[in-house]
Amino acid sequence: MITLTDVSYRYSGSKRDSIADFSMDLSSGKIVGLLGANGAGKSTLLYLISGLLRPTAGTVNVNGFDPWDRDPDFLSQVFLVPEEINVPAIALEAYVKAYSPFYPNFSEESLHEALSHFNLSPDIHLGALSMGQRKKAFLAFALACHTPVLLMDEPTNGLDIPGKSEFRKAVVKTMNDERTIIISTHQVRDLDQLLDHVTIMDNNGIQLDESVSALQEKFVFGLSPMLPETGVIWSEQIMGGYAYMKMRTPDQPETEVNLEALFNYIYSKNKNHQ
Repeated sequence: MITLTDVSYRYSGSKRDSIADFSMDLSSGKIVGLLGANGAGKSTLLYLISGLLRPTAGTVNVNGFDPWDRDPDFLSQVFLVPEEINVPAIALEAYVKAYSPFYPNFSEESLHEALSHFNLSPDIHLGALSMGQRKKAFLAFALACHTPVLLMDEPTNGLDIPGKSEFRKAVVKTMNDERTIIISTHQVRDLDQLLDHVTIMDNNGIQLDESVSALQEKFVFGLSPMLPETGVIWSEQIMGGYAYMKMRTPDQPETEVNLEALFNYIYSKNKNHQ
């Protein structure tokens, strides 16, 4: 569904590539967490997939389209939620009337349901909302478009704690086997129990690309007053004990994936190898 082959991109005036020789292959039916530190190229990757940037090398293919061609059929299949939201100061009803015709799968029912998740009314005026409320309204519209590809760049930035929880619920509600959702973030705790695939990247490319089920088969994540005596591959001291990650043995039950522990393990591992 989404294929990047040997893709590089360098911003004008920069001395190094933001993304270099990057390859990725994603099929549909996944909620993918694109994790990485600031400057790892996450936003650049989303802009390349959406067609807002053209790779300086390599190819990008989304559902058979070259995104840079900006084909209308392609544009109707992809929705990008940028980190910084800019919406016109008009009523939401007018916004929906103006923009929903571009998306053939748009659902008024889904919009109202997502707005309800965020405790927003359909008769709101976008110009009268706070930054966090505007983001919630835009996210509700994005989810209601039901595009086969939904790209979200740091979507939980600016959301309050209840908003982050409702965001996760709204995403799950609109997910299906024909849709791919890629969520770029460095705030890994916001995506706990939402993802079914994890991709961790840095300036050297993809450092981990695994399904959540595969990660649960390989690793055990835990909290304990004392560290286990054997098998620990990463740990961090916290209040009251330790957070840890260890290799899973056949006799151990599966645990929930601790995204923050996984992220820190991958980054510390790569740092030690430099």
